[in-house]
Amino acid sequence: MSATSQPTTFEDLYTDLQNRVRVTTGISATQTQAQRYINISLQDIHVGTKYVFPWTERRAFLTTHAPYITGTLSVSAGSTALVGSGTLWNTATVYNQNNMRVGSKITIAGGHDIYRVSTVVNDTSGTLETRYVASSDASGAAYINYEDEYALAADFERPLDFQMFSTDWELPLVNRSDFRRNHVRSNISGRPRMASILDLPSIGNTTPVRKVLLYPYPDQVYVIPYAYVTANLAVSATGTEQAGLVSATDEPIMPLRYRYAVVLHALEAWYRDKRDDARSQEVKVEYEQLMNRVISDHDMGTHNRVRIQPRAGLYRSYAARPYTRRGGARYSLNNRFDTFSE
Repeated sequence: MSATSQPTTFEDLYTDLQNRVRVTTGISATQTQAQRYINISLQDIHVGTKYVFPWTERRAFLTTHAPYITGTLSVSAGSTALVGSGTLWNTATVYNQNNMRVGSKITIAGGHDIYRVSTVVNDTSGTLETRYVASSDASGAAYINYEDEYALAADFERPLDFQMFSTDWELPLVNRSDFRRNHVRSNISGRPRMASILDLPSIGNTTPVRKVLLYPYPDQVYVIPYAYVTANLAVSATGTEQAGLVSATDEPIMPLRYRYAVVLHALEAWYRDKRDDARSQEVKVEYEQLMNRVISDHDMGTHNRVRIQPRAGLYRSYAARPYTRRGGARYSLNNRFDTFSE
């Protein structure tokens, strides 16, 4: 690291940390410890604040799936095996989506029970997660296969706005309890009007599975844009974003002028764990002062502070109009002119 520049790369950051605690650099065990503190600090800076830093904001698009009703199916009572006739379950659409996908839902012969698809073997064969419950077999029955749960971006950490999943669509984000309470059964199709985030069991690895649940389930293919906070807080020398710092040349995604905060936060934790509380508190004060300056940096441009925002157009329309018996007013006691917003 140059003497005239701020810590830039992963190597700069953990070397600076070692220099500050006055340990010998180049020792593998000490270097690994310093690297761990830097990564923990980087994660904690982004998790431990109520502000969403602009460099963590990302946008993505969700392409919904149209219900599939072509052909008929047969399934025996007590069985999970589906047999299709005139179906193309494993064939992709022009949107590169198979007509029936694992995890999608299905209703059979107009019944009220909702089943989930476990496997899609081919165009005419699949299985359900649970056994088909009925007084008799379904043979050549009509069905509706649909999806109301959709995978989010691979680096999705949390919503950018906890009140709105998609501002373009004015699609509100509802907590899971209220969503389930208000929509017990997802058996209505239409343009989605509500969304909720689901955390599902991992499949095949340790990667968390997060999906968005829509209501009503989409009645056709829609493209829904949404914004979110990324879980990738580092970038490699080749420009590939990743969860943490690994190689010496990796860099945090946060701007260069703020990266000094990563070292300070790691230094605070280092002293704390070494039972040097006095130094830990001193560094903590310096770190918090720096973060306050970061949060107050107007260049970030994303900090919403509650303020009175005059509605200039309405003011001109109502307040500036001469008072008459038929219309116009000199003042208003409600929010006709001003709004309390953030």
